Amino acid sequence: MNRTQLAEELEKRRIFGIISHPDAGKTTLTEKLLLHGGAIHQAGTVKARKNSKFATSDWMEIEKQRGISVTSSVMQFDYAGKVISIMDTPGHNDFGEDTYRILTSVDSAVMVIDAAKGIEAQTRKLFAVCKMRGIPIFTFMNKLDREAKDPLDLLSELEEILGMPATAITWPIGSGMNFQGVYCLTRNEVYLFREKQTIKLGDQGVFGPELEDVITINNLKALREGVELLEGAGYPMDEELVLSGELTPVFFGSALADFGVTVFLEHFLQWSPAPGPRKTADGNEVDPLSDRFSGFVFKIQANMNPAHRDRLAFIRICSGEFERGMTVNLARTGKPIKLAQSTQLMANERANVDSAMAGDVIGIYDTGNFMVGDSIYTGKDRIEFEPLPTFPPEIFSLVLPKDTMKAKQFQKGVQQLAQEGAIQVYHNEYNETVIGAVGQLQIEVFQYRLENEYNALVRMNPLDYTLARWVKTGSEDGTATPDQLDHLKMKLDGRTMLVFDRFERPLILFANQFALTYFKERHPEVELLEATEV
Repeated sequence: MNRTQLAEELEKRRIFGIISHPDAGKTTLTEKLLLHGGAIHQAGTVKARKNSKFATSDWMEIEKQRGISVTSSVMQFDYAGKVISIMDTPGHNDFGEDTYRILTSVDSAVMVIDAAKGIEAQTRKLFAVCKMRGIPIFTFMNKLDREAKDPLDLLSELEEILGMPATAITWPIGSGMNFQGVYCLTRNEVYLFREKQTIKLGDQGVFGPELEDVITINNLKALREGVELLEGAGYPMDEELVLSGELTPVFFGSALADFGVTVFLEHFLQWSPAPGPRKTADGNEVDPLSDRFSGFVFKIQANMNPAHRDRLAFIRICSGEFERGMTVNLARTGKPIKLAQSTQLMANERANVDSAMAGDVIGIYDTGNFMVGDSIYTGKDRIEFEPLPTFPPEIFSLVLPKDTMKAKQFQKGVQQLAQEGAIQVYHNEYNETVIGAVGQLQIEVFQYRLENEYNALVRMNPLDYTLARWVKTGSEDGTATPDQLDHLKMKLDGRTMLVFDRFERPLILFANQFALTYFKERHPEVELLEATEV
């Protein structure tokens, strides 16, 4: 494929993440987009328990039981000449680290907001990550078929709470029992909710006669007042501001009722960016049209198919072309790796892929070569992309196998789940396993998966520590000499615990911020590092 052909194919690619607070309708919107793309033929909702139907992107058994997403999913489909990759992410705060990593692999984001609740805590956190990375954000105000806040108040929240100016592309006509549809300002069309009908308006727009006998008096009055305010004081649509992450287009609808989704998708594909250059660790950029292949691992997932006990490394291709069987260099080790078995995914459905290009996401069957954050490339000059964000854990637990005869399954399960990046795994000086997590739900999912996927029953003994700090040793690999460890142990007390990560680097667990501050005051010669500095 020559550069012109590559540029044409690149322009077709769209890769985005869907972010929201839990239960705002993120997974439901994902499924409706997949339905429109023909990737699935029936939407399973997280509430349809009696029919055993569950969200397509929630493939893990515990997700089906709890009705929430606890792991990210990758789904790809074609629509209107575009090749679209969706990242459905966990909404729960305990899995924020997985979500943040996903956001490093996308070119834009769709923010789903419950129109009855407005902007919630997790939405603010995820928005902050997008804003920090300059990711374009498109907003879908969901659940208009239920009672909702005033649409002008919702736009005001975006600016006042998130600091993000918003421009309305569609506008709701009522809400809840009085919800009659949405008006598209760019197309001058009204889409009726119950009638499933489109009304093309004349030059007068909503102020013309076309809606007089179609919409109730109160709804029509509110619609006209809203549009009048938008025309007088609203932000005009500006594609450059959208692409720079400084303006968010806003759409209203109901994902569950599949209303307002099509008009949102069509506008999104028109305005969202194709894959662009990616920054490297040394501050340079990799051109997606480069003939050198490059990419990075943003997620590792074991046991997507429990029958085969497989392990997939999810790779975002940043430049060049992928071909099955090609050999690449692994930046972390400098060693060559052959990418023999590759696949593209639609949640838990997969298909072999022989070729792919920048803007595509592929899964590589992995036997343990890859780690989250790994960069791969072809050619002589080393390419290493920016490191993925890491969160210091706040909850710790000692993990012991109940059946010592199954120690092998236990160790394999702990190792593979640690490589997925969902938890941090350490060991103490007695070689006992200690895990660290950002939230309690991570601990519960870890235990559930060990017991159900690896048949390793465990005892979880919570530890009274809330902070972890690595000890700077001065060695290139971060490990410590026996003398250094002996001196370090003499400085510890009952509010601290010495453990080691998978690279045998020492770190200290502290009971609380007071214990950490006290230690630093008593032992200023010991240099401590946070996870992001390691």
